[in-house]
Parts: sequence; structure tokens; C-alpha cells
Amino acid sequence: MTCNKEELYLKLQILNKTLWENKAYKKQIDRWLNNFIGTFNDNNDEKLHALYLLSLFMYFGHYQIRELLRSLYRDVFKYPIIARLRRENNDTKDLDLLEQKFIEELNKTRFLPIGNPSESGSHVLYYFRQENDLEKDLFINSHEIFTRDRNTGEVKLKNTDINRYIFIDDFCGSGHQAEEYSLNIVEDIIDNKKDVEIYYYTLFGSTDGLKHIKSKTKFIPKCIFELDESFKCFSVDSRYFYVNYTNIDKNFAESFCKEYGLRIAPIYPLGYDNSQLLIGFSHNIPDNTLPIIWGESLQDEIVPMFKRYHKL
Repeated sequence: MTCNKEELYLKLQILNKTLWENKAYKKQIDRWLNNFIGTFNDNNDEKLHALYLLSLFMYFGHYQIRELLRSLYRDVFKYPIIARLRRENNDTKDLDLLEQKFIEELNKTRFLPIGNPSESGSHVLYYFRQENDLEKDLFINSHEIFTRDRNTGEVKLKNTDINRYIFIDDFCGSGHQAEEYSLNIVEDIIDNKKDVEIYYYTLFGSTDGLKHIKSKTKFIPKCIFELDESFKCFSVDSRYFYVNYTNIDKNFAESFCKEYGLRIAPIYPLGYDNSQLLIGFSHNIPDNTLPIIWGESLQDEIVPMFKRYHKL
């Protein structure tokens, strides 16, 4: 069985109209394909493999992100608390009692972003509040956790009644950013209140990144969409090459992605920390995604398929 460009274009047209928010129209795809000029092999082979990889790209638009944020609150936060409260109250079926006790738990919780106010953690936290109809007072910045004694300089918790801090992010790749937060903020919280619960919630997270957070930080990580080894494009367990197309070769795809990736991101030509992902969001594309998707260079006349907004 062979893979042909016409079928791939048709699939991309459907994806563009239904899921990709019209960000991948044919003219843009053709401009992007002009990046691949046969430098490392016949340009028809390069373009076919580029189209094939693009057809497997997972794009989560504005609507999907908001739905996932609802699920994050409902399934990861609220329902487990309700289940615990029911057990603690003799398996009660009194919904009014459970709702009252849940509100008490909610009022002792604070939600915070990962990263500074200009990063995606704050961006998704805004939608998280909207979609779940939460009061503004439940949201704080990290500097609002502590207060400093003017006389002794000692750092203490500003509100000792808070039992649970939840840091929210859109994507966890390596887990290194969460580790930095744990060292700089989380451990200080625990030093002041031993029984406090501190969670790291993310919409998407790599298995390796979540393991890193669990082993290297004081966070309790929770995730909606876990990206295991099969989401790593060229891994042994890759989900992207299970169909035996006679003209699609995983080794060739990896080689040409790496060679073009070196022009865009020399340190990580297959994505940050060699993540090899094919994932993007309406608000940005993670650098863990293959650079051939988001890379651009005026000098080399490279245009992105989906634009990435870098941290400068």
C-alpha cells in the first residue's frame, strides 16, 4: 500500500475545517512544503514525508482547550474531593451536605499559574476560572503566598487557613520548570505548613516529565492527557508508523527532520530534550514539537506551518 499526496491533502483539508481553526489552508501548506528542497534526498520524498507527518499533527484549538479545562476542574479536582467527603460522612447521599463541605474545601484552595504572568500558565488559568465559574479570590500569584516579618525578615504564609495550592500549566515536557518552582516556592510553603497539599495540574504531560516531577519535586502531579513513549515520533513504540506504507520510511523521516531541524534549533533538532512530539495548541506550539513544524528563519527563507511564539 502506498501513501499519496492527494489523499494527504484531502485529510489535511478536513482537519483544517473541523479541528485546526483554518490555520492550515492549502496555500500555507504549499509555502511550508517549499522548505524542503531536496537538500538531503529527492524533494518529492521529503515533501511526501513532511505531508505525512503533518497529517498526524495533533492540534487543540480554543474550544478543545476550554473543554479540557472543565475536565481538569471536574474530574481531577472536584470529583475526588467529593468522593473523599462522601466516605468521611458514612457514604452519605445528602447532596446538599456534600456541596456545602465541598465549598468549604474550595475556599481553602488557591489556584496559581506556572511561570510568569506573560507565559501560557497564566493564559490557561484565565480560561480555567471562566469555564468553571470560579470566584476571582481563589486565584493568586506566587508572591501572594508569603509575607515577610519587617523586624526579623522571616518569611511566613500570608494565609495559614489555605490547605491546598494548585499550580496550573498547559503542557509539561521535561518537568524542569516545575522542578524550579518546587525549589523556589513549594518547599518554602511546606516548611511553613507540613500538612499542606501542593499539586501540579497540567492539560498535557509527557510520561517522562510527570515522572521527573514526582521524583524530583514536592508537587503531586496530575494530568488530563498523558503523552507516553508512543507519542515520541521516532521511538520504537511510535504510533505514527504502524501502517506499512511502502513509500513512507521512519528512518528516512527521522533523518530529514533532524537535518532540517539543525538549521532551526541546532541544540535540539527533534524538539526540546529530544521530545519528538507532534502537538500544538491554539495559543502556541511547544518547542518539544518537531522544529520542522514551527521553525522559521528569514535568512534561510524557512516558514513555519504553525507559528511558535518563543520565550525571549
